[in-house]
Amino acid sequence: MDIIHSVADLRARLQREPNNVFVPTMGNLHEGHIQLIDVAKPRAACTVVSIFVNRLQFGPREDFDRYPRTFEADCKRLREAGVDVVFVPEEKEIYPEPQTFVVEPSDLQHILEGAHRPGHFRGVATVVLKLFNLVMPHSAIFGKKDYQQYIVLRDMVRQLALPIEIIPAETVRGPDGLALSSRNLYLSTEERREAPRLYRTLRHAHDEIMTGARDFQRIELHSMSELANHGWKPDYVAVRRQADLQAPAPGNRDIVVLAAARLGRTRLIDNVEVFLK
Repeated sequence: MDIIHSVADLRARLQREPNNVFVPTMGNLHEGHIQLIDVAKPRAACTVVSIFVNRLQFGPREDFDRYPRTFEADCKRLREAGVDVVFVPEEKEIYPEPQTFVVEPSDLQHILEGAHRPGHFRGVATVVLKLFNLVMPHSAIFGKKDYQQYIVLRDMVRQLALPIEIIPAETVRGPDGLALSSRNLYLSTEERREAPRLYRTLRHAHDEIMTGARDFQRIELHSMSELANHGWKPDYVAVRRQADLQAPAPGNRDIVVLAAARLGRTRLIDNVEVFLK
C-alpha cells in the first residue's frame, strides 16, 4: 500500500494505474468505510482512498477542529482491507491558494441538510470535483447514510459530463440499528444507548407508509415529536422522493425518509428508503 501526501506524487503514481476506483473519506475510519472499499475493490485493478478533512464543507460553528483524526489506525485498517493507494494531503496541497472558483450545486443544496448547514454542499462538491480531477477514477463509491450528498454528487457528475460512475453503498449499522458514523464517538455512554431511537423512528415512519399512510406531514411531525419527547433536538424529519428529494406526488413509488437531530452536542443524520409496490 502506497501512502502519498503530495499532488505531484499522486499523479505520478496513478499514471501507471489508469483503471482505478475511488473512495473519498475524511478519515476516522469504521466498518462503514470498509464496506465502501469492499464495494470498490472488485471494480478496478487499483483502489484509491483519500483522507482529507475538508474545511470548505464545515460551517463556522461546526466541528472542523475537533473532528476525529486517526491517521495511524486508519492506515492499518486500509492496509488490512487491501487498498492500493492512500492519498493523505495537507490542506495546502488541495488549496494552494484561496479557492475562489467553486462548484455551485442546484437548489438541492438549500433544502434539508443545506438549510441547516449553509454552504456545506458547495464545499463538498468543490473538493470532490478537485479530487476527481486528481485521481481520475472510472467510478467512485459513496455511502447512502449521507443520502443528500450522494444525490448532489450524482447530479454533479451527470450534469458536468464527468466520465465517472457514482455507485451508492448501503448504510452499515450496529447491532442496535445505529448508523455507523465518525461522529458517534462524540456520544456519551447514556447518549449512545439512546441514539438508536433515530433509526427506530425512521423505521416506524417507513412501516406507516408501507401500510398505506399518505399524510406525510403528519408522519414528519409525529416523528419529530417522538424524538423531542426523548431529549433530542430535531432539525427535520422529511418524507421525500428518492430521485430528487422533493415532496412525493401521488403515484411516486420510491421514497426516502430522512432525519437530522441533535442528541446532546452530537448531530446525527440517518435515512430509510421506502419502496412501494
